[in-house]
Amino acid sequence: MSPAPNRPDALRAALSQMGVDGFILPRGDEHLGEYVAPCAERLAWLTGFTGSAGLAAILPDRAAVFSDGRYITQMDQQVDGAAWERLHITRTPPAGWLAQHGAQQRIGYDPRLIAESALRPFNDAGLTLVPLAENPVDQIWTDRPAPPCTPCVPQPEAWAGQASATKREAIATSLRAAGEHALVLSDPASIAWLLNIRGTDVPYTPLSLSFAIVHDDGRVTLFIDPAKVTPQTRDWLGADVTLLPPAALEAGLRALAPARVQVDPARNAIWFMQVLEQAGATVIRKDDPCQLPKAIKNPTEQEGSRRAHLLDGVAICRFLHWLDENATRTTELAAAEQLNGFRNDCPDYREESFPAISGAGPNGAIIHYRVTPESNRALHANEVYLIDSGGQYPFGTTDITRTIWTGPGAPDADVRDAFTRVLRGHIALARARFPKGVTGHALDALARHALWEGGLNYDHGTGHGIGSYLSVHEGPATISPVFRPVALHAGMILSNEPGYYRPGAFGIRLENLHLIQPSRVGEANRSFLEFEVLTLAPFDRRLIDAPSLSAAETVWLDGYHARVFESIAPHLQTPARTWLAAACAPLHAG
Repeated sequence: MSPAPNRPDALRAALSQMGVDGFILPRGDEHLGEYVAPCAERLAWLTGFTGSAGLAAILPDRAAVFSDGRYITQMDQQVDGAAWERLHITRTPPAGWLAQHGAQQRIGYDPRLIAESALRPFNDAGLTLVPLAENPVDQIWTDRPAPPCTPCVPQPEAWAGQASATKREAIATSLRAAGEHALVLSDPASIAWLLNIRGTDVPYTPLSLSFAIVHDDGRVTLFIDPAKVTPQTRDWLGADVTLLPPAALEAGLRALAPARVQVDPARNAIWFMQVLEQAGATVIRKDDPCQLPKAIKNPTEQEGSRRAHLLDGVAICRFLHWLDENATRTTELAAAEQLNGFRNDCPDYREESFPAISGAGPNGAIIHYRVTPESNRALHANEVYLIDSGGQYPFGTTDITRTIWTGPGAPDADVRDAFTRVLRGHIALARARFPKGVTGHALDALARHALWEGGLNYDHGTGHGIGSYLSVHEGPATISPVFRPVALHAGMILSNEPGYYRPGAFGIRLENLHLIQPSRVGEANRSFLEFEVLTLAPFDRRLIDAPSLSAAETVWLDGYHARVFESIAPHLQTPARTWLAAACAPLHAG
């Protein structure tokens, strides 16, 4: 998306008419989602930056775009440096930047697009913040796409594993126990899980955009475009779910007063708290109670994920075999399309779970690189190629990254050393056994230790949660240097994806998904957990410095590869099966 150069000035003119000097524009929509409909891509339209996390701040005489370490290189490529400063959101926090350059000015914000917790740093910085009744970007975006209106469909209990009525009663019971009368949900993933529904309103994630009020008797008021709800879905939702159009949401919130209403301040826009408190309701700020049970997959969801990963593994291994024969005759875009084509051969495949990150050579060093026709690069001989992709299946969501050497020559020792350190970190986390109650923060260093020994590191988290035919990035648990007080539970699915990135040269990331399981090891009075590896695809032996692996690391890798071959080979034709046998041979076999 290439923005016209006059858009910042057009926005400034709109702000002046609204009586404010500046504006804060987060990346996201009214649901605070990672993936948004085209009509909500305001940040990309205004600045050109298409990353999934970021924020813009504009003042009369200057403007800046902020994002994290995953997107710094991408932001430098996409955003006009003459119109916008391009800043690391951690090293230069937006609130501090605005306090430095706009301390005496009135800063507008759209209360429907920012959470109370996200707005807090701007308040703490002493800025004069002004909630706006209308988003100024929407005023100047004259060809803004219409909101999506795709069918909302049932998620059968055969895949969901639990009836919606059971989930709703559990939430209602917790409300009654706390003396609360209602819960507000604006996260479509929570609503999808709670009501066992899915949709296609946003790319990559099977969501039907909506809002919900859950009452303490288990009834739900669902605010959704009625054109999305088919008679079948209406019957599926049942009599305890009332349907209203989104335009009725504000009146529905006001009608709750003077009740005690639970709202998650991080997953709901601050507008909800403002409306409720102005109406006389008592807002109880708590975490979204759907988040943890949604993250803890029930046995049916666990089995669905295993099935999805088997199907996905077949497609990945077919692709890796194809790539081995065609690496120097393809491009980043063509390779990603080829992988998606292999996935599409499966009748159960629905769509990608995120835009594939297909980066050759220096493009692989851009952590969340998104190839475009303009950036599309041919794969060359004897370089590193990184492919990070995933699939949506109606019973599970996948996410896998492999780093490949294109050949035909051997990689130099420096590349092999970096790859092997990433692999050692991956294995260390995969082999981890840890006490129940541990948070992901406690495990993060396991994945970095081998890199740290070599003076290397990576600027992203090590693991994120995965939904069950939902978002490829799911909370509340993570594996990260950033502490989050959420314990790891049996049934959670998390990624394991250490990496290393050398700007201008190459990128390495190795990602599998892990299902947390109870461990059979541990004292009688102490419960331990460990990981079951779900992903089924080999690591590139050409990039492994085998002598630097310990005996235990070699045993793990050989055992994993043996399992990959046993699981995937029966589903491959002879050429790909022969390739897989060599790719999964014991490491000492050469």
